[in-house]
Formats: sequence, structure tokens, C-alpha cells
Amino acid sequence: MTDVTRSNLVGGELLNWSDLHPGDGRPAVSGPAAAALLSATLKPDHTVLLAGPHAADLVALVASQVASVDLVVRSAPDAEELAELLELSKGEVFCGSIDRFAVDEKTGSGYDVVVALDGLERLVGPDTTGFSWADSLQRLVGLLSPGGTVLLGAANAFGFERLVQPEIGAALPRDEDWGRDVGDRAPAGFKRVLVAVEGAGLTVAQTYAVFPSLVQAEVALTEVDGFAAVVAARAVASRNAGPVLMDPYRVVMDAADAGLAFELAPAWYVVVGAEAPPVLPEDVVPGGEGVLLEEHLMLALRCDDQAELRRVIPSYVAWLRTGGAGSPDNVIVDGGSYRLFGAAQELDVVEHLRRFAVRVLESGCRQPWPAAADPQALTARLAAMAGITVPEQEFSPDEVIRPRGSAEQLRTIARLADELADASARAILFEGTVSGIRRSRPYRIGHAVLNPARVIRRRLKRVLTKVRR
Repeated sequence: MTDVTRSNLVGGELLNWSDLHPGDGRPAVSGPAAAALLSATLKPDHTVLLAGPHAADLVALVASQVASVDLVVRSAPDAEELAELLELSKGEVFCGSIDRFAVDEKTGSGYDVVVALDGLERLVGPDTTGFSWADSLQRLVGLLSPGGTVLLGAANAFGFERLVQPEIGAALPRDEDWGRDVGDRAPAGFKRVLVAVEGAGLTVAQTYAVFPSLVQAEVALTEVDGFAAVVAARAVASRNAGPVLMDPYRVVMDAADAGLAFELAPAWYVVVGAEAPPVLPEDVVPGGEGVLLEEHLMLALRCDDQAELRRVIPSYVAWLRTGGAGSPDNVIVDGGSYRLFGAAQELDVVEHLRRFAVRVLESGCRQPWPAAADPQALTARLAAMAGITVPEQEFSPDEVIRPRGSAEQLRTIARLADELADASARAILFEGTVSGIRRSRPYRIGHAVLNPARVIRRRLKRVLTKVRR
């Protein structure tokens, strides 16, 4: 029995490799942000080309929304799997490198939309040499109808993960990372990506910063500030849960404050010829005024503003007692009012404060009090500002919370060393003061006067004790 090939082989295909189910490589593009971008830009009468590895659910989404969709992928097993998924009436699957694929291989003169959310690096295999990132882009532009739409993804070679992950760049090359020509690399940095896209004759309509990665796009933002920065920071922190060089959440938040979070994003989407909402998906960033309570309190800690801490914490505790259900990392404060940012958390007042204390210690945030890794002491101090006494047995006394990142750990160690040196200097000063007092004339006179009285008192006490016996 002869196997039936459902896909069309165009040359340069990888017969023993899968981008959908990689054994040694990154997976295909997926995520709610990618799905939201496709839903927002595709129309029922569009003809679409999906270039590169896209997860099966994205392929199915596109097929359900447009008139026709063709796929071009380099992996032969992937092409067969997707051809079985795709209805024949919706389009065809082409297997091979993009440099071997031409628009006249299918009926029509061009596509209304070309989608390459995975980027351009995985459009060719090792058999294709001397075909640069810019060449791949030009080939896709050649497959586009006049005035068509391009949805392009681009990974950032110097994003947040380079700052927070110690193993980035240190691991041995994977099978997918075969030798490439110098010109085959993607442009480094957001500005160079835009220059390359515009150099291909395309006019950029919209750009997004993608978090936490190009292949798992949870959220895409046109601006990374305010509450959008919080969403981005949470996405990066969830992806980098292991040992890190710096606390991922704080790195993103600090970069957003400095206006650098967009350029340091893990990846970007570039949209040509279409309009899309500023946030993908649209409901992930809360509207309204205010600031995350955790950020407000941490700023007060770093500034030694204890007056603000003593004002806000009682107000927040009062809100909790009236039915509020959120820890400072999940609550927005606007003046004197509070509202949830996310799901309610059914914890008591002390547990909410302890959650904040743990996040302060994990972030290595500066405090106006002596440095310590004791959540019990910090929770008790915060609770006391609201008139709450925390019993000693409330939490484990031996629990130690260390800063997440190596940099924050070193900073905490430096502060502890400074505090120890200061305490040692105070002890030496105190010892010298006491020694000086003991050598002084008034002290010696007083000691001489009082010493006989002490001797008499001790002897009299012994005599009275014997008499009582």
C-alpha cells in the first residue's frame, strides 16, 4: 500500500524534523495574543498565506475566519499533519523552504494577508544558504497582493531574558541552531527591525511588544506602561520562575518606569496594512485611574516615607474589613479608594499583609528598617501600623525569605555587611566610653565609697540567713 502525500513538496523540505513537536528546538507560535491579532485583522473574504510554524489551533482559527488559507512549512511531518487538519476546500499545504515557493504555484496572483508571526528564521532549512532575513521578507512581500496586510513576528536578541536568565547564551547549540551565514541573522533591536521592514517597501501601521515570548504570546501591547507594565511583568516573571540573575518582575517594572520596556520586550509584532486594538487580548489590562497598591507601598519603602506607609496601610486594612479581598499585588489604589485587579483572594488581613511582606523580601526592596529575611517581623511591623498585633506563633519563626535574583541577594548581603559594620563600630564606641568612665576620677571615688557598703550588706545578709536557720 502506498502512502498518500497530502502536502505539496516545493524543495528544501526537512523530512525528519518537526517544528510543531520539536525534540530539540522551540515550539510553534501560539498564545492568546497571537489568536487575538488574527481575529482582529482577518476578514471573511481574505485569502491568507501562513508562512512558518504556527500552532494547529491558530491554523484552525484562521481557516474558520477567511475564504481560503494556504500554508508553507519546512517540516514534512508538520505539513502532513496540517494538511489533514485543513479542509481541502480552504486551501493547500506546501512543504519546503520559502526561497523555493512562488505565488504562481497556486491559483491567483497574490494573497490578501501574509502571516509570519513566528518570524522569518524558520522559513528555510540547512539546505538553503546565503538567503538572509531580508531576502525572506522580500520573498513574502512578493507573495502579497497590492495593498495587502502583513502580520510579522520578530524575536528580540537582547530582551529581558538576557538580563534575568544566567543560562542564555551559555548552553550548547541545539540541533536547530545549525551554522548560518552572518547575513542570515535577524536585525538586532526594534529600530533595526522597523528599518528592515520599511526597506522592503512596507508601511508599518502598528507595532506591539509581545510577552513573555514569541512562541507563547500571552499579551501584546502597543505601550508598556502603567497597568500594562504590570501585566507584562507578571508574564515575564511566570516564564522565569527558576534561579535568575535579577528579579524578573522588578526588572520589567523598573524598565517601564525608565521608558525602556518596549525595546527590551522578548519579541514584537509588526502590522502592515491593518488596524488592531492597542492591547491583545483586549481584556487583560484594567481601565481606570490609580496605581497598583504594591508599587505604591514599595515606593514608600524605598523612599523611607513611613508617614505614607502609616497612612495607606490602615486605609487598606479598613477596606479589607469592609469586604475587600485582594493583596497589595492584586489591588489598585486611587486616592483613598481601592478596587481589585484580578481575582479575589480569600485571605485574612494578616495573610494579605504577609503576602506583601514576602514579595518585598523576594524583590530585595530597600526598607527603612534593618535588613532581614524574616517575614514574621516585617508582617508584624506592617500590621502594627493598622493597630493589629500578630501572635508570635502565627508563622514559622525559622522561615527565611531570600531575594529571588542573584543581584538582589548581593545587594542584601552588602546592606547586611554595612549594618554589621555599623553595629560593630557602635559596640566599639560604647566599650570605649564605658572604659573611659571607669578610668575617670569621679567613678573611682564613687566606687571606693560604695564598695565598703556593698561588702557590709553582703556580710549582714549571710549573718541574718544563719540566724533564721
